[in-house]
Amino acid sequence: MKQEVRALDISWRDLQGSMKSAALWLVQEVGEGNIFTKEGLRAAFPDKTQIDRRVRELRKHGWVINTSKEEPALEANEQRFVKEGRPVWEAGQATLNQGAAVSAAERRRVMERDGHMCQSCGIVAGDAYADDEFSNAQLTIARRKVSSAEGGSTVELVTECDRCRIGGRAVTADPGYVIQRAGSLKGIENEIFRAWVAAGEREFSKLELLWGDLQSLPPESRAEAKEAILRGGSGGTPIG
Repeated sequence: MKQEVRALDISWRDLQGSMKSAALWLVQEVGEGNIFTKEGLRAAFPDKTQIDRRVRELRKHGWVINTSKEEPALEANEQRFVKEGRPVWEAGQATLNQGAAVSAAERRRVMERDGHMCQSCGIVAGDAYADDEFSNAQLTIARRKVSSAEGGSTVELVTECDRCRIGGRAVTADPGYVIQRAGSLKGIENEIFRAWVAAGEREFSKLELLWGDLQSLPPESRAEAKEAILRGGSGGTPIG
């Protein structure tokens, strides 16, 4: 009954702000437990170029929206609206407490989403920096300020190494700048980048993904795995 009252009070078409209207669209048009597609979402918001991002932001407000990563049975273009979170269309509900601690579950989700790699420089935990072989990267969860096409800004969680996190505290991400640079790509670079965008992820090589998995292991387990790999475990050729 609570959702029905809200649906009668206001329509998703009448709201200002992409995230707020997308949230109410999920409640009124999709419904908890049901599947929606990227095409359906974009068709509902044809003038909102970053509507996919705004839907992802809802997860920070307690909304549960699964993709094929959480539900392998879903197609790449499908998502399931599992559970409604905070009513972000109401006054004050869309504001995040930027000082709140990141939970262990949220930290793990963000790390796994980002492939256990710094999203600013690409380094993985334990790797030495190219310009400082005596310093090894430590990954953490940073809060990235992101400018909005509708004005204002939001805060998103992202995996970064300590060095990038400290150096980027005063930096605001600018989607418009990224779009402009993407438009300048030519030839094969344009094709590759557009393929990544269409897939919703960068296609890391098997070696890059395996290295990230290795470095994400706890120290003792990582040392054990390295020793086994160097001995030629599981059919490999010993090194040295």
